[in-house]
Amino acid sequence: MDFAFDARTEELRSRLLAFMDEHVYPAEAVAEEQRAELASPWDTPAVVEELKAEARRQGLWNLFLPDSEYGAGLTNLQYAPLAEITGRSPQLAPTALNCSAPDTGNMEVLSQFGDEQQKKQWLEPLLAGEIRSAFAMTEPEVASSDATNITTYIEREGDEYVVTGRKWYISGAMNPDCKIFIVMGKTDPDGADIRRQQSMILVPRDTPGVTVKRAMRVFGYEDHYHGGHAEVIFDHARVPAANLIGEEGGGFAIAQARLGPGRIHHCMRLIGMAERAIELMCRRAVSRDAFGKALAQQGVVHNWIADARVTVEQLRLLVLKTAWLMDTVGNRGAHTEIQSIKIATPRAVVDIIDRAIQLHGAGGVSQDFPLAELYAGARTLMIADGPDEVHQRSLARRELKKYL
Repeated sequence: MDFAFDARTEELRSRLLAFMDEHVYPAEAVAEEQRAELASPWDTPAVVEELKAEARRQGLWNLFLPDSEYGAGLTNLQYAPLAEITGRSPQLAPTALNCSAPDTGNMEVLSQFGDEQQKKQWLEPLLAGEIRSAFAMTEPEVASSDATNITTYIEREGDEYVVTGRKWYISGAMNPDCKIFIVMGKTDPDGADIRRQQSMILVPRDTPGVTVKRAMRVFGYEDHYHGGHAEVIFDHARVPAANLIGEEGGGFAIAQARLGPGRIHHCMRLIGMAERAIELMCRRAVSRDAFGKALAQQGVVHNWIADARVTVEQLRLLVLKTAWLMDTVGNRGAHTEIQSIKIATPRAVVDIIDRAIQLHGAGGVSQDFPLAELYAGARTLMIADGPDEVHQRSLARRELKKYL
């Protein structure tokens, strides 16, 4: 593995760092001011649309998508340091670059598994940033860490499918620009192979029978910039049979293909979140005095900063190795590493942000610094895309298999 960034990555990093300094960081306060004036808390502040226009003008658009026909054509290894940079401002930067979940995963699904009509109707406007989308898998009534548990039904009736079920924590669904759901449900609930019972289908938001019931909070945050996390009811929602993605029974495999890149993208951004926390920690340490000397002179603060730096360097190397393996041997060949980073990165970043909060005292839990919101986001990723325990179980089984 070559640790040096190639010429294209270096050039994009340079442009993206400048974009962050000149546009994104200054927009953070502006976006909050504008949000207070919006008619609906789910509307998009004008400055976000300005950021999107500027990012597109600068060619910093759809960087996540390796398919050169639709995206930037970057490898995972090329995209990793760019996603890390956007993680320093996770509420604004990914959205500004059209690299924000859940749209990224949905675009990957449509580009890989969608037919030409589905791509034209939904993928193209998503790529252009004209609409948003949501991915509806998690359900409140079952342990959704086991995707075979889902109870939403997708039943064939003539030339239509009827979708019935209740989903929650459906990211992006509160955004008025969210026009399409990719819904995972069971087309063959009694099938012998529990991983062939599920299918995925496109359900437009305005379909009769679709109700976005309420916004779900995350540690008290509504996560407006990502379009919230909604509870959604599908009450006999009818869509054309042509809305099925791929084939009946292919939903579980599509979900796994979707989640691999999604997991590494989250880990890339988490490293950027940790870097932002370290920067804030250092700035605070050199600017505040306690008990007659600067916080930067306190031994415990030295330990926190040093440990944070060591941890970030370790995580970055593991994430880059994972990206390299995904590029060279595929997602299945990188299975162990994908699970490793999904376990290690959120845990470690939560700890780094927690120390940064401690160093800021009351300010650390306030709205005057981004740390509390960074903490909520990082802690949530110990659950999202599969809780730690599921990945630990799978990883341990793979290790034990060598000795059985």
